[in-house]
Amino acid sequence: MRESGDGHVAELIVKGRETTTHRVRVSRAERERYGGDDVGDLVKRSFEFLLMREPNTSILREFDLSMIERYFPEYAREIRPS
Repeated sequence: MRESGDGHVAELIVKGRETTTHRVRVSRAERERYGGDDVGDLVKRSFEFLLMREPNTSILREFDLSMIERYFPEYAREIRPS
């Protein structure tokens, strides 16, 4: 995880049938919208959310965190910490 502009960039390796790599950008606005005081935890929970719905090979290799909500409208509601 590294800071970049007004947010962070996380690079992940996900092991499944195939190992995939992903780069996720998290802006300050996205972090506030999705309740990510801890950006690393937010990214981890987001990938857990995605992996419950699709295999790692179907997840985009590079994307902004808010793009998840385009494909899964329930993301914003479900990802916020309780």
